[in-house]
Amino acid sequence: MTTPTDRIAAAFDRVADSGRAAALIPYIAAGDPSPDATVPLMHALAKAGADIIELGVPFSDPMADGPVIQRAAERAIAQGVGLRRVLELVAQFRRDDDTTPVVLMGYANPIERMGQQAFAQAAQAAGVDGVLVVDYPPEEVDDFARQLGDRGIAPIFLLAPTSTDARIQAVGKVARGYVYYVSLKGVTGSATLNADDVAARVALIRRHVHIPVGVGFGIRDAASAQRIARSADAVVIGSKLIETLEQAVAAAPAGKQTEAAVAAASLWLGGIRQALDEVKRDSAPA
Repeated sequence: MTTPTDRIAAAFDRVADSGRAAALIPYIAAGDPSPDATVPLMHALAKAGADIIELGVPFSDPMADGPVIQRAAERAIAQGVGLRRVLELVAQFRRDDDTTPVVLMGYANPIERMGQQAFAQAAQAAGVDGVLVVDYPPEEVDDFARQLGDRGIAPIFLLAPTSTDARIQAVGKVARGYVYYVSLKGVTGSATLNADDVAARVALIRRHVHIPVGVGFGIRDAASAQRIARSADAVVIGSKLIETLEQAVAAAPAGKQTEAAVAAASLWLGGIRQALDEVKRDSAPA
């Protein structure tokens, strides 16, 4: 069976071999619009061109997330989805897909309640490839990062426009898989994105971080995805995808919400992937 670390590395290798400039990493919240819809959505995203899937772990106080992702978390929590259910969904996805990497993105509290070691063991058993904990600072999680790494799971960290050289260096020492650069100050779903600023910051990050750099926040359409792909190794996109799912579910007749969500996600993400396919590696800075 493919190990988690292998899956992330292989995903970026496939992107490079294809000549594409950047991987596509969509984000959805586990359990939204329903627990039964999550695995079909994951398969649909993979089929539509996702290179890696970020799966949000619902949490009641998501401080880094804007209103769109907060609503998704609230809907999932209302349906009883917590960390253990998320791991069950990953395991279910793995039964039919042993190729697409899955990265859990969430907050420290649910992991602390389960226990770091128990979580690492359960994540490995489920087939998780990477873990991004928003409120675990890199300087304070050596033991947790080691527990993940010993099980082939990549500890992934956020960097921000305000990150100092010291913070970037600290992340560079412990991060595996890829790092996630938050392109804007503020919360997810913010709308103002300056591609030139992002390119400059990504270049700075690469001085200290020698794994792929993904960029997220503020990427809402094909044009903004293409602009970011010219400097980043991956484009991470979440809030607009969740908005698309919300609209599809709201318009769907009773009993057809999952089918509507899957169709909308496939169509929308397929358009983003087609746009990214047009940005070739030789047009992006080294």
